[in-house]
Amino acid sequence: MASAHDGYQSPLETRNASVEMRSIFSARRKFSLWRRIWLALAESQREIGLPVSAEQVEDLRAHLDDIDFENAERHERRLRHDVMAHVHALGDVAPLARPIVHLGMTSQDVVCNADIVILRQALGVIERKLARVVDRLGRFAVRHRDLPTLGFTHYQPAQPTTVGKRATLWAQDFAIALADVESRRDGLRLKGLRGATGTQASFLGLLDGQTKKVDRLEELFVQRLGALADWHDARCHDVCGQTYPRIVDAQILSSLAVAAVSVHKCCNDLRLLANLKEVEEPFEEDQIGSSAMPYKRNPMRCERATGLARFVMSLVQNGYDTAATQWLERTLDDSSNRRLSLPEAFLALDGALDIMANVCGGLVVHERVVAAHLDAELPFMLSENLMLAAARAGADRQEAHERIRVHSLAAGEVVKRHGKPNDLLERLARDPFFAAVDLASIYDARAATGRAAEQVDQFIHAIVEPIRRRYGSSILEDATLKV
Repeated sequence: MASAHDGYQSPLETRNASVEMRSIFSARRKFSLWRRIWLALAESQREIGLPVSAEQVEDLRAHLDDIDFENAERHERRLRHDVMAHVHALGDVAPLARPIVHLGMTSQDVVCNADIVILRQALGVIERKLARVVDRLGRFAVRHRDLPTLGFTHYQPAQPTTVGKRATLWAQDFAIALADVESRRDGLRLKGLRGATGTQASFLGLLDGQTKKVDRLEELFVQRLGALADWHDARCHDVCGQTYPRIVDAQILSSLAVAAVSVHKCCNDLRLLANLKEVEEPFEEDQIGSSAMPYKRNPMRCERATGLARFVMSLVQNGYDTAATQWLERTLDDSSNRRLSLPEAFLALDGALDIMANVCGGLVVHERVVAAHLDAELPFMLSENLMLAAARAGADRQEAHERIRVHSLAAGEVVKRHGKPNDLLERLARDPFFAAVDLASIYDARAATGRAAEQVDQFIHAIVEPIRRRYGSSILEDATLKV
């Protein structure tokens, strides 16, 4: 007997995406939404005065969710048309309504409106999960707001920062991505009732050429569909061809990719810090890091999120190509591509953001390692401060520069050639030239981090707290993570 294990199953379904996101893109969700669209149309047509009876409307209402998928598949094999297959499947169980189902519509009046509702709901899930990551990174930043750490530029030691300030850089990327997704969701428009080439000719024919009635029919339909989707300000595109503009899909995929970039950047940084043993992702008691090397604590969650993010980023080009190659009012080459690129982008990003919520909510900071790495480089970092302090104490600036240069090179040799600790401070303390300089105050790590801690406070107040207020308790839920 054949089983699910005998064929391919997408890892997005079995390993990564949440139940919530998988449900949004499920066949049941899509086809039950199609039936609700046909009901909204029938109700609107009845209200506008078309010959649609109350009994026909109730017949539709009684069969919104009892979908016989096998019957629909039989119709599709015969008709080679998915929308008409479901029109027939609905007509089989709702015979009273059969004559008026899909009346005046083209397939994309059903598909496009349903797709926009689904995409809008999926964007809402992404918004909430981005906000959750911002919240958790914000909490982490506050805990470590003033913990000095070695900064890096070019992945070479640079001026000190704090662990908390570095976390705000990650959080800011996610906040920028969140604003982009919010803007994209707010800008969505339904297709409405436009017919085969967007001219509304079929509806004009149904309503005896009365343009005001055509407008009113669409208005009623959009109101009903908006109420169904909890979308009270739903509107349509001003004009369209057979479909809503496919450039909208490109915009959505672009916004998802921006969010994926935020995941990728944060995870890469955490993987680098894990190598330095400064910051690590959560590690379960029985978790295995390597099958061959039992001691290892691989950053496998960040690695998984990075891989998913890279996949999402790669899908943007699909949206661009599809939008660019739609001929005139529409070609069908968009369909097979959109069935893959749009759901899978959402499913992959959904899984990556759940991982990020889990990781960012349980990051472990090894403060002694952080301090040791900073101490090893700090004497070099603050040599200019020492030179200026010596000059203020009355020393010759050029001689101070030369003495620091000589001591620094010697200390560097000790580190590089002999693997010993940086002894620059000890060398300087033994040099009578610097006797009048308070070395301890100059080499205070906290004083060397500038306004980092203050910037954490400002970021939390200006960015994180407004996001928390907008999303409330929904961002406090635990993320479901498949490990």
